[in-house]
Amino acid sequence: MADIKVAAYICKGCGLGERLDTDALVKIAQKDGKVPLAKSHDFLCNADGVAMIKNDIANEGVTHIMIGACSRRAKTEAFYFPENAVARANLREGVIWIRPDTDEARETTQEMAEDYVRMGCAEVKAMAAPAGNPNTGSSKTLLVVGGGVTGMTTAIEASKTGYPVVLVEKSGALGGWGGKLYKRVPVHEPYKTPMDTGVADLVSQVLGDSNIKLYLNASIAKTDGAPGRFVVEIATESGATHTEDIGAIVQATGFTLYDMNKLPELGAGKSPNVVDQAGLEALANAAAAGDGVIRRPSDGQPVKSVVFVQCAGQRDPTGQHLSYCSGFCCNASIKQAMYFKDANPAVDTTIIYTDLRTPGNGEDFYRSAQEKGVIFTKGKVSEVVPGGDSLTVTFHDLILDDSKATMGDVDLVVLATGQVANSGVNIDALTKPQVEGQEGGQQSGATVEVKPISILNLTYRQGPDVPQLKQGFTDSHFICFPYETRRTGIYTAGPVRRPMDMTQAREDATGAALKAIQALENAELGRAAHPRSGDLSFPKVRLEGCTQCKRCTVECPFGAIDEDEKRFPVFNESRCRRCGTCMGACPVRVISFENYSVNTVGAQIKAVDIPDEFSEKPRILILACENDAYPALDMAGMNRNEYSAFVRIIPIRCLGSVNTIWVTDALNAGYDGVMMMGCKSGDEYQCHFVKGSELGRVRMSKIDDTLKTLNLESERVRDLEVAITDIERVPEMINKYAEELVAVGPSPFKGF
Repeated sequence: MADIKVAAYICKGCGLGERLDTDALVKIAQKDGKVPLAKSHDFLCNADGVAMIKNDIANEGVTHIMIGACSRRAKTEAFYFPENAVARANLREGVIWIRPDTDEARETTQEMAEDYVRMGCAEVKAMAAPAGNPNTGSSKTLLVVGGGVTGMTTAIEASKTGYPVVLVEKSGALGGWGGKLYKRVPVHEPYKTPMDTGVADLVSQVLGDSNIKLYLNASIAKTDGAPGRFVVEIATESGATHTEDIGAIVQATGFTLYDMNKLPELGAGKSPNVVDQAGLEALANAAAAGDGVIRRPSDGQPVKSVVFVQCAGQRDPTGQHLSYCSGFCCNASIKQAMYFKDANPAVDTTIIYTDLRTPGNGEDFYRSAQEKGVIFTKGKVSEVVPGGDSLTVTFHDLILDDSKATMGDVDLVVLATGQVANSGVNIDALTKPQVEGQEGGQQSGATVEVKPISILNLTYRQGPDVPQLKQGFTDSHFICFPYETRRTGIYTAGPVRRPMDMTQAREDATGAALKAIQALENAELGRAAHPRSGDLSFPKVRLEGCTQCKRCTVECPFGAIDEDEKRFPVFNESRCRRCGTCMGACPVRVISFENYSVNTVGAQIKAVDIPDEFSEKPRILILACENDAYPALDMAGMNRNEYSAFVRIIPIRCLGSVNTIWVTDALNAGYDGVMMMGCKSGDEYQCHFVKGSELGRVRMSKIDDTLKTLNLESERVRDLEVAITDIERVPEMINKYAEELVAVGPSPFKGF
């Protein structure tokens, strides 16, 4: 490492000067932290304080800066020194705001502050200012896959901002499912009647936009590269292949209606007069092209009685059909019921529902249907039996609790079957036998083997498409990063991401377009897009120490690591989210980031002053996820929620980045306990790095072996799921754990 000069700055503002001996902290930085230049300031984040730091950078040759003030999550603009390595010691939210302002507490409060100063000095000396990824891409073209309402909206919105777009549609025409609709659900007051779909207008906008390059009857043959420098091969119906340089990708491949033929008990496949919602749209379009009368398919006679069956093959607890609600179906059935009532009020129109959900228009549209004479019956249909050209519907009337209620002489039954995402290959099931219907991720019960068709044909080691949730929708952090898939620079929008209606899909498309633009701009600068937006660091590996164990390539949640011909890891920095999971996975600790490494955390652990066993001052190490647990701790401080003075908290990028050596070093150094605070994992995960906390927990589940080797109690290591909202709960967990450790007794390694 080149010559470095470290400076430490201690702030007296926000009550720090009144609660702490800041002069003593300056001396701690000089003596224990071995920092040659250490100063205090009355208000470090104001213009004068920042100017002092900048002056030392310019005139004193300062390269590394340790700031003892507020949390690293606060005053990020004031303390932004991009050319320098910067560490923060959290003396405000992490010390004075979580400790009582009493004479009895002053000693332990000061000890906390002194340890955090030591830790900050140790951390910054193990860091380097990230230089950025030199292997950047400069393409500003956005690829949109799918020419339905979502895809066209994405292309139009991106084009409006000045970015060129390549739009690929597998069929010979734009429009997708929206183009097959007769009318759509109204999107503005008074929500009284179905309205024009607007699809023709979207199509004309796309065709008239010189900034949008359109491929019809085309598919993606190959996707290689990384954000800012994707190379995409597009195969057309003629057999020709076109290569496009792409900056970011939005997959808007929509949905397929759940196959109603899997519902024979509801008459599907037994009578042409049982259709799904798409089938009714086709009948409505045919009527509009003729005399305006919807006719039953069996004999062409006008429909005089129609029954809509909601949740057909949906919300199924047995696992045989879809387990989820598709959201759009109730409004769609209300709209379709109006097709009949608007044309002929005498048509007997009934909607049988279990729960009625009408997002976007309150109850206005539903009330309008009631006023037009649509009958709503709360019930669960058990059977639809054909009888000539008519049908008999048997259902459980949930109002009267009549399990054998029937409706006879029904001309047409419409099944609301729900959305199945067109996500492509389920890469998690590539090694499992595929059965019909499983490309959407749900268990269909069928046994006909089919080969799901890849949509993106990624050249990634981890598989040809983006990962999916168990229902087949593309995987993303639903709360914080809804559009981001687990492949950096590749986004999804519309019903391929979650069930939604046309209005929601258009909003989704706009959001995805903006995130894709952010990604390709960051890619050119070599910065992370999310969730560590703007981070210039990226993983580096010492290949001479690599044992080729493949743990990093297997555990990377984002497909950022490949292997060369000698089976060494090859890091694709542009795909990297900077979570550090690879660093935590590496058993020989040869993977690191310039500003986050085994050494930066390890140095902090070793910098803490461990009291002897007679002092009755235990030390508890907390490794806290920077996305949820650490903000929760900060907010606990803001609310003045007190917790033990014996904890020392180190923010980590993700629980997945925790290397077991940190736990071993802490226990060997005499820490009485180690708490790891990560996000919720599993099917309903909250981890910003998707699989990070889960992988970290799998790794840490084996820590008991280490404890046995050290002859230590299992209680000395605790793994906790923490959400960002656990502002009250986190201090309680810390205090409870501190009490438990008192009962366990001091670490036998103190004083060694």
